[in-house]
Amino acid sequence: MATPDIKTFVLGDYQTNCFVVTNPGSSKGWIVDCGFEPDPMLDWIDGHGIEPTAMLLTHTHPDHIAGVDRVLGRLGAMPIYVHEAEMGFCSDPILNLSAAMGMPVSVTEPDRILHDGDTLELGGETWRVVHAPGHSPGGVLYIHDASNQAIVGDTLFAGSIGRIDFPTSDPEAFRHSILKVMMDLPDDLAIHPGHGPASSIGRERATNPFVVHGF
Repeated sequence: MATPDIKTFVLGDYQTNCFVVTNPGSSKGWIVDCGFEPDPMLDWIDGHGIEPTAMLLTHTHPDHIAGVDRVLGRLGAMPIYVHEAEMGFCSDPILNLSAAMGMPVSVTEPDRILHDGDTLELGGETWRVVHAPGHSPGGVLYIHDASNQAIVGDTLFAGSIGRIDFPTSDPEAFRHSILKVMMDLPDDLAIHPGHGPASSIGRERATNPFVVHGF
């Protein structure tokens, strides 16, 4: 088992975490959640000889998708993955909520559809896809069980949770995603959220006020 390397780039005014995932000794990788102003990440990829084979989205809010076309323009065509519940959102500023922010974002639509329980492979390492809706309809977690790592989007943060006051949010679904789906994961699972520092399920179980006291 190779432990995947998850390199974090904090992009744009929204300080969105974009991740480049690679395996030791391999130049192949994934880009996860490419937001505004992605050139520092793309420059790093060029400088390190990384060859992204796919873009993965945890969800389609504008700060997680705005850089998609910039990536395609610099690196060329590649598959883009999104959960089935958010197909059509990337190109629709109303659905991806960017119109309401006064800064419409419309980017290339994903061409790979994800479902809960799907698996993806990078260099022989298997990641599983877990649907965790609520912040958005198609929010997903990408979990590498063998190394106890997960990329969790805007579901769970260090000390906080994602917003549930958007038109496409679902508070009840989100409670299930946080308090059941995520809290059923092992304590030593490292989580890489869409904003802020990394944490672990155990740390959030013990200290996150939204987990400890509910919401």
